[in-house]
Amino acid sequence: LDIDKQSRANIKHQVPKIIWLTGLSGAGKSSIANLIEKKLIAKTRHSYLLDGDNVRHGLNKDLGFTDADRVENIRRIAETAKLMLDAGLIVITSFISPFRAEREMARNLFDKGEFIEVFVEASLEVCEK
Repeated sequence: LDIDKQSRANIKHQVPKIIWLTGLSGAGKSSIANLIEKKLIAKTRHSYLLDGDNVRHGLNKDLGFTDADRVENIRRIAETAKLMLDAGLIVITSFISPFRAEREMARNLFDKGEFIEVFVEASLEVCEK
C-alpha cells in the first residue's frame, strides 16, 4: 500500500484543492470562506479553513505587518496549506495576500489544478464599513 497524496484523497473520496481567497480588508473574504466551509462540511467533505484568526494567534504570532512579515505570513500559510492538501483535505484560505509575487509563490507549490485563486472584489465604500 502506497501512502501518498492520492491514497489519502481516495480514502476521503474527494479531490484535494486549495481555495485561496484574496482581496481588500473588509471585502467579505472571511464571510465567503466560512460559507464555503459550511457547505463542504454539509456535503461530508474533509476541509479546513485557514484565516487570520487561527494563523496569526499561533503559527504566525511572531510576525508583524511589515512587507517582509506579510511575505513570510503568506509563505507559512502556503506551506501549511500544502501539508493539508497532501493529507487529502480541501483547504480554504482567507487572507489579503497583497503581493502578486507571493500569491504566485503559493500557487507554484501545488500541482496544476490544485490551486484556485479567488479575488473577492468589493468597492472601497463596502471595505471601509
